[in-house]
Amino acid sequence: MENGESMSSLMIVVAIAFFLPLLLKRFQLGFIPVVVAEIIAGIVIGPSGFNVIREDNWLEILSTLGLIFLMFLSGVEIDFSTMRQKRKKSSIEKSSTNKGTPTVSVNPLVLSVVIFAGMLALSYGLSLLMMQFGLVDDPFFMTIILATVSLGVVVPVLKEREIIDSPLGQTVLLVAVVSDFTTMLLFAYFLAYQSGNTATVFWILLLFVAAYFLYFVLRRFNEGSFYESLRRGTTQIGTRGVFALIIFLVALSETLGAENILGAFLAGVLVSLLQPPKDFVHQLDSFGYGFLIPIFFVMVGVDLNLFSLFEDMTVLAVIPVVFVALYIVRTLPVLLIRKWFPWRETISSGFILTSTMSLAVVAASVSYELGIISEALNGAIILVSVATCLVSPILFNKFAPEKKVIRESIGIVGANRYTIPLSLDLQKKGVPVVLYSKKQEKLIPEVHTVHGFPLIEVPEITAEALEKAGAHSHTKMILATNDDTVNEELAKQFSDLPVQHRIVRLEDPLVKERLKEDHTTFSVTDASTTLLKALILSPSILGFITKEQDNLKEISVQNYRYEGVPLRQLPFLGDVLVLHVYRRGKGITPHGDTVLQMEDRIIVSGSETCIQKMQEELS
Repeated sequence: MENGESMSSLMIVVAIAFFLPLLLKRFQLGFIPVVVAEIIAGIVIGPSGFNVIREDNWLEILSTLGLIFLMFLSGVEIDFSTMRQKRKKSSIEKSSTNKGTPTVSVNPLVLSVVIFAGMLALSYGLSLLMMQFGLVDDPFFMTIILATVSLGVVVPVLKEREIIDSPLGQTVLLVAVVSDFTTMLLFAYFLAYQSGNTATVFWILLLFVAAYFLYFVLRRFNEGSFYESLRRGTTQIGTRGVFALIIFLVALSETLGAENILGAFLAGVLVSLLQPPKDFVHQLDSFGYGFLIPIFFVMVGVDLNLFSLFEDMTVLAVIPVVFVALYIVRTLPVLLIRKWFPWRETISSGFILTSTMSLAVVAASVSYELGIISEALNGAIILVSVATCLVSPILFNKFAPEKKVIRESIGIVGANRYTIPLSLDLQKKGVPVVLYSKKQEKLIPEVHTVHGFPLIEVPEITAEALEKAGAHSHTKMILATNDDTVNEELAKQFSDLPVQHRIVRLEDPLVKERLKEDHTTFSVTDASTTLLKALILSPSILGFITKEQDNLKEISVQNYRYEGVPLRQLPFLGDVLVLHVYRRGKGITPHGDTVLQMEDRIIVSGSETCIQKMQEELS
């Protein structure tokens, strides 16, 4: 009978986890994070609500596994590649309005560390103030709660606004990353301090040393051909390895006297450092957020006793105080970025960083289980976390910059017998194109006879002259003068400009070899040879490409909503046929179950209307 009741309770929790996203979508409540809805649902079905279920062995085990997997995925979410970007690509710049004054530049990583240091200092100061008024007993615990940022809320919101790759988005993201990592470590040492065993601090250091050496072992194993052969098929060695890594580090951390969440978090950090394929990370997310983690958050709500809040009026007063303190701690240090960003963007950054969920809820739950904080304070912290995740995204969307619509345009450098016909043809098809040429008395006659031909003449073909003429504003640049030296030099100098794609004409094979890694190169000679070869060997294919070019297009996947979605599930395919997929420089023959990834380039054929719709959705 007990087993039946246990499975019934589990069935209710799993059913809630399944139907909640559908209800949020159906009633257009997308502004509510799913984890917040899961906690609220847990409150409703728990002792504070209808008291439908109580925690039992099944739910306790799965909830614990959900907590472990949540902390693991929190470590995976930390993208260390953002910290390894070159300064020229990651620096934030703002030019002075005074002529002759040098451009002000800062590295987002340095800026994010300074901002978090300010957040941490303010958190400790306000925590001491709360202790003076008798609202909290331990300022160190409250410091961790006030300083932690919910990376799981920040990332989706930045992606939704399509600004995660912008200087503002990268700065906010790095602040969240630094906060997530640092507060997790602080919480581990806080628990060690609370245990009264000073040796635990040494054992935690030893755990980090073990994880450090384990990373190098895993990196060498990950690069081996033997591992690659086991990655596919039913073996799924990568998934097995991840779970083995989690269990090993969790068991090791518990053996050394640390909490299991630290081992799980370190396992996630190691996986992130190994930079696994996005489809593999998506599989881990699907398992965690699809099964285990929702059970944990629902049970957080079930275990929350709202009635205990009214037993202690001091704890009840903590709720508004902590809520206000969170906004003070996050918004004041973020004002530092006002030097580089407008007021609206600065304020919106402070709002989104106020989102407090995963680690705060975990810290409160674990501390309550260990008897460090009271049941009422645990409930107060969870309620405040829920409130911030409801309010902060709304405030951020109100003040955040609008999504920038990038209109594709093409700039072609060098007027000659190849580029001029190309420019005229693109113009006839309605493609925005501008041809840049050195001033000369006469170009090909047909250019001057075409009314409105977009030709801009510059004094000389240099990066400075072209930038002054507005060439850097195009999404695509074709560097196609008759001089390889000029094209090579322009390609190097244009690398620092915000041009999404560059195509360089190079006839010299040695020069082409030097630039092929960073640029797309072409040769008129090679193109003619390839064309003639195609005419001889595959005339039908060549005819399809040349005659049906209006219905043949390459689309880049930039919309994160479709990351991980199989081709067969795309709702806007229509009559479009996906011919090929290019991923990280490698070609993939697509089928219905092929899963899209960000930055995929797909070759499609079909009607112009359907292709246009597909491009609008994916780009």
